[in-house]
Amino acid sequence: MKQINLAKNVFQDPVYFIAFGFGSGLMPTAPGTWGTIAAMPVYLLLMGTNWAVYLFFTLLAFMLGVWVCEKVSRDLGVHDYKGIVWDEVVGYLLTMFLAPKGAIWMLCGFILFRIFDIWKPQPIDYIDQKIRGGFGIMFDDVLAAVPSWLIMQLLAWSFA
Repeated sequence: MKQINLAKNVFQDPVYFIAFGFGSGLMPTAPGTWGTIAAMPVYLLLMGTNWAVYLFFTLLAFMLGVWVCEKVSRDLGVHDYKGIVWDEVVGYLLTMFLAPKGAIWMLCGFILFRIFDIWKPQPIDYIDQKIRGGFGIMFDDVLAAVPSWLIMQLLAWSFA
């Protein structure tokens, strides 16, 4: 990795601030988990919107993520640097799409997304290893959100 003052960049450059999940990616341990936690206030802001607004915002966040993750990973000279956690923000938002409201559902979505993001069953692991750049950084977390979302919907259908 190139020598760079990450904390300074994260809090002075909006591109780094977004890529590092509002600074959560600076956490020394489990930055992906902290990035997912940082997604929760964003989810709370979107929770009251209709599904089209929610998906539109999430799509914009994905497209922005492709660009900021590409730029920051190039600047750092590392593909998918552990502190780049905007992909976790978008993955959590996708997991929570159409989820019932409430803290227990937010926690359930958090746990499910983290399980699939860390475990990376196929084809998620393949995508993570083979697709480079900002799109690759973002897309494996989108794929981790798919089974998380499906399980959330099954749970919601069963218990909500």
